[in-house]
Amino acid sequence: MSIEVGQRVKVRRLRDRVPANIVGKLKQNPVGTVDGFKMVDGSGVGVVVKFDDANFATWFFEDELEPI
Repeated sequence: MSIEVGQRVKVRRLRDRVPANIVGKLKQNPVGTVDGFKMVDGSGVGVVVKFDDANFATWFFEDELEPI
């Protein structure tokens, strides 16, 4: 899967534990726009997603997202 900046994506699963407030926001609206990329754990790349309705951004592993 190839995700690009500006692409709309939906969070389809969460790989790691996340704070309850973020889970609540994602349940309300799991769709956002790719805002950039972030190096994680020294070798992986995370995808930074900005959520319009919730007015926040966080990163995900690519396999946690699906393009829409």
